[in-house]
Amino acid sequence: MPPKPASASTAPASLEGVIRRLEALKPSLSPVAARLADFIITNAHSVVHMSVTEVAEQAGSSEGSVISLCQRMGAKGFQQLKISLARELVQPIKFIHEDLERNDPVDVVVEKVFASGMQALQDTLKVLDMSAMARAVDIILKAKRIEVYGIGSAASIAEDAHYRMLRIGLDCKAVVDSHIQAISASLTGPDVAVITVTHSGATHETLAATRLAKEAGASTICITNFGKSPIQAYADVLLQTMARETQFRTEAMTSRIAQLGIVDALIAALALARHDKSVETIAKTFDVLSIKRF
Repeated sequence: MPPKPASASTAPASLEGVIRRLEALKPSLSPVAARLADFIITNAHSVVHMSVTEVAEQAGSSEGSVISLCQRMGAKGFQQLKISLARELVQPIKFIHEDLERNDPVDVVVEKVFASGMQALQDTLKVLDMSAMARAVDIILKAKRIEVYGIGSAASIAEDAHYRMLRIGLDCKAVVDSHIQAISASLTGPDVAVITVTHSGATHETLAATRLAKEAGASTICITNFGKSPIQAYADVLLQTMARETQFRTEAMTSRIAQLGIVDALIAALALARHDKSVETIAKTFDVLSIKRF
C-alpha cells in the first residue's frame, strides 16, 4: 500500500541529504523503488532538470512510483525532492538565474538577463510546431467561449492572454484561483476552448483543471516547456517553449518571455483570421480606453 502524503504541518520545507537518504532506504525498498533510487543517485545532476514523467520513463517505472518514493522519503512530491537535491548540487546563485555570478555588476546582470530572454525566444521559435499553432487558432475560432488557466508566475500570462483576446472581441476569461479553476473546468463542454499555461507541466492545480476540462469535453491547448510532462496527457494541442531555465527553481523567469511570445503570435493569428471583426473591436475598445488617458 503506497505511503500517505506528508501533511503540510509535518513535511519539511527541504530534505537534507537526499542522496544519503536514498542510499539508506534502498535495502528496504521494493525492486521497482530500488531501481528508481539507483537512477536518481546515479543521475542526480540530470534529475534536477527533469520532469517526473521523464524520470519515470527513463527509469522504467511510473509517475506514481516516483511520487511514492518521494513520499517515502518525507517529501510532498517530486518537485520538493528535486529542489532539495538541487540544493546539494547547485550553487545557490543559480536559483536566482543560471548565468549569474555572485560578484556580477549591475550592467552585466542586465546583459545576461536580456540575453537569456532573447535566447529563449530564438530557441522557442525553433521548436514551436506551426501546425499545432494553426490547430490552436482553429480551435479557438470555433469555440463559443475561451478559458485561460495559470497559477503562480503563469497567472500573469493567463491574465495577459485574457486581456488581449477581449481586445479583439473574443469571449474569454482568465481563471487563476485553483478552486475556481476546478469548478470552471468541470462546467466546460465541447463548445469551450481551454488554454493552460504551465512551464513545468506538472503543477497540481493546473494539471487537475486541464484534466477536468478534457473530461468535460472541452478542447485543451497547453503552453508548456519542451519535454515530456504529465499535463501532456490531457492536451489536445501543445505549444511548447524552449526556455533553458532549470525546472527546480520555484518561480519562472525566462520561460515567461517565451510564453508571452507564443501568446502574442496566437493573438496576432487570431486577429488576422477574423480581420474585420478584430479591427472593429480594437477601434471600439480604443475609444473606450481613451477616456482613461489625459
